[in-house]
Amino acid sequence: MVSPMDVAKRLVLGQPFRSDRLGETLLSKRIALPIFASDPLSSVAYATQEILLILTLAGVAYLELAWWVAAGVVVLLAVVVLSYRQVVQAYPSGGGSYEVVAENLGPTAGLVVAAALMVDYIMTVAVSVASGVDNIISAAPGLNPHRVAINLGVVLFLTAMNLRGVRESGRLFAIPTYAFVAGVLVMTVLGLGRTAFGHAPVAESAHYQIRPEQIGLSTAAVAFLLLRAFSSGCTALTGAEAISNGVPAFRKPKALNAARTMTAMGVLAIAMFAGVTALAMISHTKVTENTCDLIGFPGDCATDAQKTVIAQISAAVFGGHSVAFYYLMVTTALILILAANTAYNGFPLLNSILAQRRYMPRQLHTRGDRLALSNGIIMLALVAAGLLYAFHGSTTRLIQLYIVGVFTSFTLCQAGMVRHWNRELRSRRAEESRALRAEGNSAAERSRIRRARIINAFGSCFTGVVLVVVMITKFTHGAYLVVFAIPVLVLIMYGIHRHYSRVRDELAIAPDDEETLPGRVHAVVLVSGWHKATRRAVQFARATRPDALTAITVNVDDSDTRALTRDWERAGVQVPLKVVESPYREITKPVVDYIKRVRQARPRDVIAVYIPEYVVGRGWENLLHNQSSLRLKARLLFVPGVMVTSVPYQLHSSHSRTDDPVQHTPGEVRRGITGPA
Repeated sequence: MVSPMDVAKRLVLGQPFRSDRLGETLLSKRIALPIFASDPLSSVAYATQEILLILTLAGVAYLELAWWVAAGVVVLLAVVVLSYRQVVQAYPSGGGSYEVVAENLGPTAGLVVAAALMVDYIMTVAVSVASGVDNIISAAPGLNPHRVAINLGVVLFLTAMNLRGVRESGRLFAIPTYAFVAGVLVMTVLGLGRTAFGHAPVAESAHYQIRPEQIGLSTAAVAFLLLRAFSSGCTALTGAEAISNGVPAFRKPKALNAARTMTAMGVLAIAMFAGVTALAMISHTKVTENTCDLIGFPGDCATDAQKTVIAQISAAVFGGHSVAFYYLMVTTALILILAANTAYNGFPLLNSILAQRRYMPRQLHTRGDRLALSNGIIMLALVAAGLLYAFHGSTTRLIQLYIVGVFTSFTLCQAGMVRHWNRELRSRRAEESRALRAEGNSAAERSRIRRARIINAFGSCFTGVVLVVVMITKFTHGAYLVVFAIPVLVLIMYGIHRHYSRVRDELAIAPDDEETLPGRVHAVVLVSGWHKATRRAVQFARATRPDALTAITVNVDDSDTRALTRDWERAGVQVPLKVVESPYREITKPVVDYIKRVRQARPRDVIAVYIPEYVVGRGWENLLHNQSSLRLKARLLFVPGVMVTSVPYQLHSSHSRTDDPVQHTPGEVRRGITGPA
């Protein structure tokens, strides 16, 4: 009989996949792009807005600086894409930044990058979902009071879809991703075309004025404002490294397909970000952190939400009530929500690699029914949902925690790649020295390595400067939480690694270890009453032929104990029954004390404790049985020289719980293996 929980699980996740179907889940470039690049592609929906939010702190006049800030972001994005193309080709085994840094800069630096990436992936889910819900509320303002509930519902939906498997979720998410890209590109071409013909689009906020929060800025203050706006605009780069982490998920040739996908992602992201920023400036779009700073805002600034930048641009280009406007709003909301899918793929893969190297719990390396890394997916969803709840689904508050982890991994990864190329050059020179000649193809390869080293060195310096800027400009606005979280995560991973190393060393068999057999086996059967379950436990204990066999019961109630003794003698059980006194009506402590006394009397003996247990078919029935058994097992496991054996007795309610029939492979059928496993 199938339980309701199993039915619900199959409805949500689908039928399980066999391990030998893992190859069927590999991705083509067409599906991989929306899976791994939806985050950087979707960030164009809010990256421009984050730049404007900072510049408007000083008033309308400073919005013209957005051109320069956006240009810096475009150059940085191009450098990062070129740099990570080298990573993909040099490290096709996956792992991305962590793999590069751990191999070239050492395990500690690798764990710093791993911690930074974990924070980045968690924030990707939180920020993407919150931003997507913002756009939903821009189109339907009445949903604003339910913001947090909508955020949590979206996380639940994304988690369920990713538990179904990477390939299936990719097919579902591909349509909104490509629809959003097409919508933004059409809006950009149409808006710039109208501008060229003298009919520039005008945003609804173009006639608003801004009440500046900072007046009379000095040159140094303006420079700091620019740097802060630049660091906020760098959200356009989030998720750019995800493809390098997921190279093993691509079809062959994996590295080449991953590199081409990264190039496509970079070209699209740059074109879309530049187009949205240009239209925001042309249409004089305004947005502020505090709605009440907008002079001329028509609603209640204390409760009503502002429209997002992309919503204002879309309304200006297509018309506020046109089909195209709602099309772009829907696809924007979907892509922002589905951008979290980048993290749902990168986070479990990273944790799987860390678990394989014993820096995270081994369970994170295990694949679920659908060949997805289920434990990592669930872990990511829980943490991201907690952040959304704690920050009330506010994109502006969450995004302050976002960029530090991104640029920490960018900077260290590119530095690691420089060291990788240096090692490659030394290896080439050594080979040529041994051969006493340099062939033409070898010289061309050295030239390629030098070019790659220059790209990565420039990328490391550039992203390093940005990291310092981000740290300075965002530290007091919430980035200090990330600065604190990264070393804490590193310490936790080191603690997990030390535990696994210690356990491995304790379990290792040394050449000089002697194999010492126990002197005798002393079996003890725990008895609470004379019935079928107790009789089975006694029979099983006798069948093992121990050197000594004793049954013990704890005297909690005198009348019950006398009745048990009479039943025992009447049944003629060929095993002595010992009564252990318990003046304080405890069960666990007297039994444990008795077992310890037996051990002390004969230290070389092994004590085998047999505990009868009921097997029930309904979850609530477990609450009514076996509680004393569980407590006893929990205590006895810590007593040296003691083995605990559960002797199950199946009650009638357990008969309805039957295992699913085993599905044998064609090869097993041919060999005649058709019975139950």
